[in-house]
Amino acid sequence: MEARAQIKYALISPRKVKIVCDLIRGKDANVARAILMNTPNRATEIMVKLLKSAEANAENNFNMDPSRLYVAEAYGNPGPILKRMQPVSKGRGYRINKRTSHITIVLKEKEA
Repeated sequence: MEARAQIKYALISPRKVKIVCDLIRGKDANVARAILMNTPNRATEIMVKLLKSAEANAENNFNMDPSRLYVAEAYGNPGPILKRMQPVSKGRGYRINKRTSHITIVLKEKEA
C-alpha cells in the first residue's frame, strides 16, 4: 500500500527540486520532515507541504500508521517552460526560461 501526493506546475526548476529529493529519499517521514525544515533551499518549502499532504493521505485514506511511514519515492520531473523576453540594447530581446516542475512524494509503510 502506498500513499502519494503530487504538485504540478510548481514554478521552480526541476534541478533544484532533485537536490532536495535526494536528501529525503528512503528516510522515515519524521526524519525527512526534520531534514526539510533545516535545509536552506527554496524547494524545501514546497516539499514540506507535499510531505504533510502525503502523510495525511496515508493516515486518512489508507489507514496507515503514521509512525511507520517512510519516503519510498521522491522525484521532480520537468514541466512546461514559460518563455519570456528580457529587453536589451539595440532593440533586441533575450529569452528567459521560467522552468516548472511536477513534484511527487510516495510514502509506504514499513513491514513489521
